[in-house]
Amino acid sequence: MAGRLVSRWATGVVVVASMALGFTFPGAAQQPTPGAGRLALEPLGKKQEAVFPYFEGWYRNDDGTATILLGYYNRNVDQTLEVPIGPNNRIEPGGPDRGQPTHFLPRRHWGVFAITVPKDFGTEKITWTLTANNLTNSTTVWLNPQYFVEPFKNTANGNTPPRLKFAENGPVLQGPPRAIAQTLDAVAGQPLTLTLWATDLPATYDGATNKFLTPEEAAAKQAKTAAEAAARGAAARGRAAGARGGAEPAPLALINGQVIAGDGRAAGGGAAAQAGPAADVNVVWLKHRGPGDVAFAQARTPVRLKGNFTAFQKAETTATFSAPGEYMLRAVANDSSGDGGGGDQCCWTTAFVRVNVK
Repeated sequence: MAGRLVSRWATGVVVVASMALGFTFPGAAQQPTPGAGRLALEPLGKKQEAVFPYFEGWYRNDDGTATILLGYYNRNVDQTLEVPIGPNNRIEPGGPDRGQPTHFLPRRHWGVFAITVPKDFGTEKITWTLTANNLTNSTTVWLNPQYFVEPFKNTANGNTPPRLKFAENGPVLQGPPRAIAQTLDAVAGQPLTLTLWATDLPATYDGATNKFLTPEEAAAKQAKTAAEAAARGAAARGRAAGARGGAEPAPLALINGQVIAGDGRAAGGGAAAQAGPAADVNVVWLKHRGPGDVAFAQARTPVRLKGNFTAFQKAETTATFSAPGEYMLRAVANDSSGDGGGGDQCCWTTAFVRVNVK
């Protein structure tokens, strides 16, 4: 996929101040003081580490507007942070609230939210500043040609994102998040059923030729795609280092005896594999915002299409909310390319669900 960038380090100055151990909800305004920065391959910490905003890339819409994708990297292994919208979690101009998360789960999360900018945006810039554990980082994003992405189709192999519906006869969603897909009501302490329908074309489908490949053709295509991806990744890291004044994380490193991939996750990490045959789509539910905890009965739900790749299959779980208030949940559908498209900007689908909890 020419011109594509893999996971990128956010720019910005990291500042450090002393913090009391065990503080995990930095809601109040903090006044960091200058100190030592963090390096890309510095050992991950269990707590008290920084959260980096990430510029994933941008793409053009059919109406001439553009959409900017952003994600984050929480360097804490064991610490989930709540950072309310305000001085410590702001996007400017046009903010401080432009749809960013306030709930930051450990490690790397891709394409978490999107900002659509007008046709005449030109060379304007937007900055997301995030202070967590008294460490402040920011990323400034714009329509930088080197960060152009195509999240709706991987031109190297024809792969496309899974398709989602929140009603059996509802509209189809595909690719990065847009408006709120669904609004639900719930009662604190009582399970709420979350239902969606998903489908996806398999890895053996060649979007370039519109046909299904034989096993031999699929194996050859996979090998070619892997080589092309490696070459693109190396080139993208070089471009990013020059464009942003810093270096990308190395593809692999050994930190504290743990193998860490270039995206900051433990290699082979993530949710435990589901029993049975491999899923065609994995639907993952995550908290995006909200005043309390959210417990999902099954945060990662496998969808198996059984060879019928044009039919939508139901995926269902429940969520229980610990406190009243307004919540935002994020539903992510991953295909065979894995979480975050394996570090590329295609192919997965994200949708938001608002839940009003009494």
